[in-house]
Amino acid sequence: MSRFLFTTWPFPGHVLPHVTIAQALREQGHECAFYTGARGAGILDREGIPYFPFRQLNEDELWKLLFEDQTGFIHWREAGRFQTLMQRWLLETLPDQVADLTPILREWKPDAIVCDPTVWAPILILRERTGIPVAVSCYFACKVPGPDMPPFGLGLPQAEHWYSRLLYRIIRSAVHLGSRKFRGRANEIRASFGLPPIQQSVSAFAGSMPLYMVPTSPEFDYNRRDLPKSVHYIGPCLWNDRHEATSLALSKIRRDRPWVHVTEGTVHVQAPLVLRAAAQGLADLPMEVIMTTGGNREPSEIDIGERAANIHLFPWVSHTELLPQTAVLVTTGGAGSVMAGLNAGIPMVVIPTEWDKPEVAQRLVQTGAGIRISPRKCTPKRLREAVELVLSDQKFRQNAQRLQRSLRRYGGPADAVRLLEELLASPAAQLASSYESVR
Repeated sequence: MSRFLFTTWPFPGHVLPHVTIAQALREQGHECAFYTGARGAGILDREGIPYFPFRQLNEDELWKLLFEDQTGFIHWREAGRFQTLMQRWLLETLPDQVADLTPILREWKPDAIVCDPTVWAPILILRERTGIPVAVSCYFACKVPGPDMPPFGLGLPQAEHWYSRLLYRIIRSAVHLGSRKFRGRANEIRASFGLPPIQQSVSAFAGSMPLYMVPTSPEFDYNRRDLPKSVHYIGPCLWNDRHEATSLALSKIRRDRPWVHVTEGTVHVQAPLVLRAAAQGLADLPMEVIMTTGGNREPSEIDIGERAANIHLFPWVSHTELLPQTAVLVTTGGAGSVMAGLNAGIPMVVIPTEWDKPEVAQRLVQTGAGIRISPRKCTPKRLREAVELVLSDQKFRQNAQRLQRSLRRYGGPADAVRLLEELLASPAAQLASSYESVR
């Protein structure tokens, strides 16, 4: 059997999909371990998966940079600040990532690295330095750029006409020009490890890894036809806490009216604007509203005013028990929530608040499975109107169920296991193994 090292940031949306793959690999007799921060280690401990913690990399500084310092920050409006933030996160942590990972690779000796697409040391440094195969494992969509795709992160729709394709070429050219210093810094770091410069973006370079897994279906990812052969769609890798249950709390909620689930995910940069808008806009309507504050916030910390009888507030609810009863999902666009909702065939209202959530929201809207509301326009009235429209217009549910069928064509973690085993059986991996044994 083989050894797989997962390298992920300690954010729930990054760790949890990889836990499902690791569980599936272990069921087939393989060994798995993680390199991540302490904030992502709780679930690993509970699942009995060993992990190597950040040592040179300062997790507290990273958390402050990405979350505590970003309150109210709309990234696409402040391109300069955003590029500086991304450089500090993705590039300036590279030497510390390499310093942490080098002894792990030497002593634990993994046969392959399964890499979060934003942990760049395996992609930019370690694959060439060690010969160990690297498999990129995304958490919702393919980030490899294409000729008809807008720059990732802006949440723009797919190009459908010649003028939109021309516009996107212009935008891509402007982004390419504006990111020269970013690429230059990436090549400076590569040079410090004795590696030649790359002539493309890191996202494009990641597509040259021998395996690139995307945990959704082509239908949710614009049905792209411009991807390298290394890219494989595998379907959702959904983790659900098997050690928790909420059936007693949910059993007290009426089931003769539609359920609306409102969630802002687990990690929060913005104020709880969606929960507040839902508590006011959906109060006393003929529906049951199940709101969750996320595992890092208690309901008592959320000021939503006087709560109507149909508003139910929990810190966390098991999707396994909640989603089969849910008629509409209201979410800020976290990949885990959206994939879980689509896997259950649930239409949505999405209010994308930060980071890559506009990308998730736009893909959902493009499939016809939901409605998108700007955070600046998420008033109680707008949210109520959107939820009522999704409930009343069956096309949203029909499109969500179409997406559900497309996702269920794939095996999720089982497909990942198959592809990873095929990767290690490939001639290139065998050559790398021989290279390592000689070294």
